[in-house]
Amino acid sequence: MAKQIEGVSERILQYAAEEFLEKGYTDASLRSIAAAAGTSTNSIYVRFKDKEGLFSAIVEPVLTQMMETFIRVHETFHRFDAETQRREMGRYTEGEMGRMLDYIYDHLDAFRLLLDASYGTRFQNFVDELVRIEVRYTFKYMEAVGCPTEVDPSMTENLLHIVSTSYFEGMFEVIRHGMSREEAEKYMILLGEYNRAGFSAVFYPDAAQCAKGL
Repeated sequence: MAKQIEGVSERILQYAAEEFLEKGYTDASLRSIAAAAGTSTNSIYVRFKDKEGLFSAIVEPVLTQMMETFIRVHETFHRFDAETQRREMGRYTEGEMGRMLDYIYDHLDAFRLLLDASYGTRFQNFVDELVRIEVRYTFKYMEAVGCPTEVDPSMTENLLHIVSTSYFEGMFEVIRHGMSREEAEKYMILLGEYNRAGFSAVFYPDAAQCAKGL
């Protein structure tokens, strides 16, 4: 097997990210990426198998780490007793979402690719996976603290899905609008307050029992 030339993979990834961001996954050209990187399309196939393999090499490590962290954060919270969960929900959520926002801004190009250039890849619906996790753990929270709800049980899962989708799409809008990290933090605090107030009004009508900690 021929020895791979040092630095070529890094150049390919650099120019691939630029090409995907400019043209999107579908219209991106491996030939253009290879030319910009000073190599051949064959060297891309050898290293990354195909175009989706190249796209995956850029975004998958970043996305995998975020998903693993997201689940770990939820698991940590749901090991708290019911009273602690009720009391700390708002503060805990705000702190962890702030850390998630830091992570997103530390890997901004990868998330811009996931948001606006992933159509046609297996990553195009990555927000749905975040929503699925959020809905599952929201049910666990509601069960743990014993909050009643006036919503028809047959509607609850769909409504939680809609609410969670709205929240995550709102979070990623700060990226699409090109906000600075500082601007995004302010918007996320407001978005969190808005969501908690609406969520409490719909799902936690007994404010004395349930909404105090949200």
